[in-house]
Formats: sequence, C-alpha cells, structure tokens
Amino acid sequence: MLLALIVSAMAADTAHAAGGLDLSPGAVWAAMGVPARIVLVTMILMLFACVYVASERILFFMAARGQSRALAGAIGAPLKNNDLAGAIKLAAGEQFNKSYLAVILSAALKEYSARTDKHGIAAADRALETVTLEEGSALRKGMNILATTGSTAPFVGLVGTIFGIINAFGKMKTEGGADIASLSGSIGEALVSTAVGIAVATIAIWFYNYFNAVIDDILKDVSVATHELRDFFEKDVLRRSEVTAAK
Repeated sequence: MLLALIVSAMAADTAHAAGGLDLSPGAVWAAMGVPARIVLVTMILMLFACVYVASERILFFMAARGQSRALAGAIGAPLKNNDLAGAIKLAAGEQFNKSYLAVILSAALKEYSARTDKHGIAAADRALETVTLEEGSALRKGMNILATTGSTAPFVGLVGTIFGIINAFGKMKTEGGADIASLSGSIGEALVSTAVGIAVATIAIWFYNYFNAVIDDILKDVSVATHELRDFFEKDVLRRSEVTAAK
C-alpha cells in the first residue's frame, strides 16, 4: 500500500512534467519485460519480509521488556528474604515466559543455589555469560534480513533499471527512433525500479537502526541486572560465612 501510493504520486508528478507521459503503475507494469517484473516482485517480497520481521520484533520486545521489568520489581522480595527457591520459582512462572531477564536469572540462581559459596558464584558467572550470549542472539533474530535488505535493495532496483533501459533501446531499434510516448512504459520501468529499490532499502534501514537501539538498551538493562545479582551472591556468601562463624 505504501509503495503503491509513492509510485502513484511519482507517476502523476512525472506525467504532468512530461506532458502526459503515462507512468501509472498499470502502464509501467504492462510495459515491463519478464526480467524487470521478476526484479520488482523480488523487491516487494523483500519489503514484506522486512515488515513481517519488524511486526514480530515489535510485539516480542513489548512483551519481553514488559515481563522483564515486572520480574525485576517482583524478584526483589524473595531475594531480600534469602529465599533462593522462591526466586527461582518466580522466574520460572508462566507470566514471565517471554522475559529475557527470567531466563538469565533462572540460570544463575540455579547454579548458585546448588552450592552457596565462591565456587557457586563462579558457576553462576559462567551460566550468566553463556545465557547472556544466547539471549543476545535471540534478541537479534531477523536482524540479518533487515540488514541484507537495506544493503542490497538499491542494487536489486538498479538491475530493474538496467532492464528498463535495455527495453527502451530495444523499442527504439525496432521502431526506428520511437517518440517519448511510445517509450514511456520502458522509461517508467527504469524509474520505478530505482525508486522502489531505494524506498525498500530506506524502510529496512530505519527498522534496523531502531531495533539496534532497542537491543542496546535491553543489553544495558541485562548488564545492570547481572552485576546486581552477582553483588547479591557475594553478600549472601559473606552472610552465610558470618552465620557459620557465629555458631
């Protein structure tokens, strides 16, 4: 829909400027050869893929960030009471099934609860490092599609432009010097392919940069949470050692 509006507006403006040159989507499509149509369809599929990835990521980030923030506020109570089992149970709750923080906390708490000493802290650190890498990879799901589309769509459009120019020269040769009206479809084929390629790339890059910023914010939150959790482990080991010494 967005591309159709852009192309229609461009066609109307160009037709007016060219004194009736017909660059409407229907006329351009009818004048396109098979290779150029394949290029155009490819770019539209690339756009649909970007929109799908963007829609899925927006819904995922909304749910994941909301649940993670809720868990960050709720898990303080059991940790304050030194209730490791309660904290693990809370993080594993169904209400936090999309939370990246739940996965990270669960992994570290399980390792530490198995051995509440410095060796347990070391095991928790290893678990945090592993699961943070895994969650970082999950957060970037689909980003390669946006990056690839943003970097290649203009070149795909350029291929369509080349086919349009070849088509125009072919008509000129066949008709022995065709006028601008008869070449309008081929000219439109070349112009539209370039415009669509740039439009698709722009949309993909916008999405890519936006999601990169969101992921960076999430990873900062994760880093803060892991440092706070490790601080809790250190204090808990010290508390346990003091209780043991007092006995």
